[in-house]
Amino acid sequence: MSKYSIAWMPGDGIGQDVMEAARLVLDAMRFDAEYVPCDIGWEFWCREGNALPDRTVKALQSTTCGLFGAITSKPQDDAVKELAPELKSKGLSYFSPIVKLRQMFNLHTNMRPCKSYPGNPLNYRGTALGNPGGGDVPVDQVIFRENTEGSYVGVEFRPIPEAIYTALCANPKMKAWKEKGLENLALSTRIMSKQGCESICRQAFEFAKRNGRKRVTLVEKPNVLRETGGLMTRVFRDMAESYPGIWADEANIDAICMWMFKNPQDYSVLVAENMFGDIVSDLCAGLVGGLGFAPSANLGDKYAVFEPTHGSAPKYAGQYKVNPIAMLLTVKMMFDWLGENERATRLEAAIARVIREGKVRTYDMGGKDTTLDVAKAIAAYAA
Repeated sequence: MSKYSIAWMPGDGIGQDVMEAARLVLDAMRFDAEYVPCDIGWEFWCREGNALPDRTVKALQSTTCGLFGAITSKPQDDAVKELAPELKSKGLSYFSPIVKLRQMFNLHTNMRPCKSYPGNPLNYRGTALGNPGGGDVPVDQVIFRENTEGSYVGVEFRPIPEAIYTALCANPKMKAWKEKGLENLALSTRIMSKQGCESICRQAFEFAKRNGRKRVTLVEKPNVLRETGGLMTRVFRDMAESYPGIWADEANIDAICMWMFKNPQDYSVLVAENMFGDIVSDLCAGLVGGLGFAPSANLGDKYAVFEPTHGSAPKYAGQYKVNPIAMLLTVKMMFDWLGENERATRLEAAIARVIREGKVRTYDMGGKDTTLDVAKAIAAYAA
């Protein structure tokens, strides 16, 4: 019997390609696991009206953790158009299966490391403070994104139910919207709890404490989003008092996008609510070479799902063209979570060596090698 049971979820598009690369490396490292195939993604939405079938949820409940490739998501109108003809009249609504997984399994913490590796031709080379002559700017940031609340919970209305509309219109701020008419409005919510804010802030500070990191930065917009942003800011400030050895500072989402571009080496751990965390982590990825180098982990108290942050890139599906390093760094995060520390260290060292040597590179790095070529080179060093 295998030591671990891994829910195997390639998903859509290039998810299939990068998961094949992951399996090649996992097998080379003799990782003792059973891989449980799980249906998820656009194909199942179109065919069954459910991108996360019940059979997949049931399968995940009996596994150690999940490994996920990529997902295709489209606006609601486009999603309905692609349903099988017999499903189009059933009033089905598309909802991202990875977002649903986060909520169903309470995967409250999304951890996204962004680290530059020497030799990567895509590393950031800005004239940051302390780097006036250009050249690579060392970047080593970890984003902690609240994963189950905020705008991503999907509490939206179009049309707005009349009871909600009436209640909103009682607020003087709604005068301009009232004049536009109920039938012309759509509403999205940003719902946050004190518990959710405390959880993600604690995760960020504890990580910084364990790993000797000296700065934790809150990314928010409380000067405009006064209630939700204000809640997160108050929780962050209160939490910071319990970590006197760590510099706790705050930045608005718009300002941080400028300051991280100018001085990325100044930042270490960043914490944010769901949407702002998603935005700022893509900026971080751009500083270290793009989404081909950006892994992530969806972490709960008892379960976790690991995924690269890139999308499904359907135009490249099956071409084995894309960079698998984000997926392989995601595998490294899975090893960390499982306590397979030696394997995690070995895999990251192999990835860093292949990047540094520059002999095998996918198109985004200026090379002509395939997804599996890169995976084989990394597997040879990691085995």
